[in-house]
Amino acid sequence: MNNKRITTGAVLTALACVNFYASSAGAEHLDDVSLRAMAIERFGGPATLSEIPVPVPSQLNDFVKDRDAAIALGKALFWDMQAGSDGQACASCHFAAGADNRTKNQLSPGLLDAINPDSIFDHTFTGNRGPNYEMTLEDFPLRRLADPNNRESTILHDMNDVVSSQGTFGSGFSLTPIDPLRRNDQCTPPVDSIFNVGGIAVRKVEPRNAPTVINAAFFHRNFWDGRANNIFNGLNPLGERGLLASDGNPEPGVVKVQPDGSVAKVQVRLDNGSLASQAVGPALSDFESSCAGRQFADLGRKLLDRKPLSFQLVHANDSVLGPLKDNSGTRRRPAKGLISTYGDMVEQAFHAPYWSSSQLFTANGTPLPEDTTEAGYRQMEVNFSLFWGLAILLYENTLISDQTPIDSFMAGADTALTAQEKLGFEVFLDKGKCVNCHEGPEFTGATVRARANQPFGNEESIERMIMGDGATAVYDGGFYNIGVRPSREDLGVGASLAGFPLSFARQEVFGPKIDDFNFDPQRFEIPGPIVPGERVAVDGAFKTPTIRNVELTSPYFHNGGQATLEQVVEFYNRGGDRRSQGCGDTSGFGNNCSNLDPDIVPLGLTDVELAALVAFMKAATDERVRFARAPFDHPQLFVPDGHVGDQNSVTDFGDGTAVDQWLELPAVGASGRSTPVRSFEQNLTSP
Repeated sequence: MNNKRITTGAVLTALACVNFYASSAGAEHLDDVSLRAMAIERFGGPATLSEIPVPVPSQLNDFVKDRDAAIALGKALFWDMQAGSDGQACASCHFAAGADNRTKNQLSPGLLDAINPDSIFDHTFTGNRGPNYEMTLEDFPLRRLADPNNRESTILHDMNDVVSSQGTFGSGFSLTPIDPLRRNDQCTPPVDSIFNVGGIAVRKVEPRNAPTVINAAFFHRNFWDGRANNIFNGLNPLGERGLLASDGNPEPGVVKVQPDGSVAKVQVRLDNGSLASQAVGPALSDFESSCAGRQFADLGRKLLDRKPLSFQLVHANDSVLGPLKDNSGTRRRPAKGLISTYGDMVEQAFHAPYWSSSQLFTANGTPLPEDTTEAGYRQMEVNFSLFWGLAILLYENTLISDQTPIDSFMAGADTALTAQEKLGFEVFLDKGKCVNCHEGPEFTGATVRARANQPFGNEESIERMIMGDGATAVYDGGFYNIGVRPSREDLGVGASLAGFPLSFARQEVFGPKIDDFNFDPQRFEIPGPIVPGERVAVDGAFKTPTIRNVELTSPYFHNGGQATLEQVVEFYNRGGDRRSQGCGDTSGFGNNCSNLDPDIVPLGLTDVELAALVAFMKAATDERVRFARAPFDHPQLFVPDGHVGDQNSVTDFGDGTAVDQWLELPAVGASGRSTPVRSFEQNLTSP
């Protein structure tokens, strides 16, 4: 992309006449008008997030007949603990500013190492280790250097464990008659050689940090590695690769009633559907919310005849669900959940050809004979992945935090930012190099807008530039290796899935090409056509997250290795945590001696500039998010918060699983809560 790395000098020249203000230290800085002009120049387009349309699938109306009804369905599904096999909702990992602030039983060993997956927990800086450990502030950063400003200084402590989110117990799904009085599925007893304390199973923990779902609607691909494809296929996260025939499903697709009343499988390809692709992943993951072996038809069978949120309270003033709330209870014993069933909500939200057939099917949508004795699935159950994905996409599309001090400042309110925050904004745009990856009002370059080759789309799906070792390479736009951990520990977008590379660049250079993406090689920073076999630098690269509400969404990076924003800016100021320089640094993998982004260099920021940069990032917080005001309000939720006991011993529930500790989030209405959402950093205990 030829305008990603605009120099400050070019910006100042373009401004023609620049005014200055004096900081408390006596240094001269851009005045408000000039600072906005620099930001707009670097943003390459709109100044505020509210100016950017929220992407939606172009053919959405072919499936959804009532978007408001679909949003209500999506919110109920997202927050409903019935959806998980053992009490997990989508929200169980995204309940605090769209992220996860739990600190106990939140460690996972290096499971994703490309050479030698590590199933052994490391000792933390305070000397503790293992599942069910309660982390402290002193455990961070996970790599401790003798000099935080020198990445080559002595390593005092290091660990490849990941701080992430606890999910489900390790067990297998048992297909038994659904008991409407039970929240949980019937599952086989867990046996897990990694996530246990003294042989008693604890909840498994995901191998990557859970990012916020707020503003995720703008991403072109979702998940850290981009595997939640922009094309939603109605079935799974995999886009086109998820529509390829396999032994288990020779004709993948959803079931649709035809005009003559017959049924047929049809393939779904919805653009701008990465949130739907993301949503259907955790629902069946035996790490996150499901017992192993459960299918979407099973989840549909469990939920469709049930009362939504039947074990959880809904606030009377919930901005979406309030009008649907069950009000049949008393003040002392309020009714829980909504007044309808999930089946009713599906019928209200989606067109009838996707749910109205009386035919019975196998779980993958193969019609069963009329005289079958097999306990088949209804069409609505078979297509439940379609309803689940699109409803949650539409709900999450409402979770846009565009009312921040930064947005107000960019809209013309000079006093919306303090002098320190303005200095931080200038550092962000210039000396700190932050805007080179955290682009535009979305504060990330991994967006639909950036990938769309629109007039303001200032990146390509594939790019070519000079890398950190001085040599050129192509890579996926919006995904960067910044030297958080050695690349071998997690390949990120450099990995393969279902037989194809996740990386667009690797597909284009080496094939086979499965994903649909566009790029203009003449817009590359180093223009020219893609050369077969040329260098691809994607291993260890991850999607650029937004900095919006970043004050509330610690821990940071894909491994959760930094607990505070101060630690994050120290990381960037020293040029990341890779060891060595140029060719041969720890960002290398395979034939590439380095995959490092060229902007990851020692920055030389002063203490004043570092503090200002932190202050600026905190100004990206929307107070509606901080206080869970609409649209960020929610039903009651109970989340597992570690287990009774500690890392040395736990209490057995009696079935080989540890007794859960539960954290209650009370139901919140549109006006929000009286106390702010706590961050992970605030929840960390003292050693």
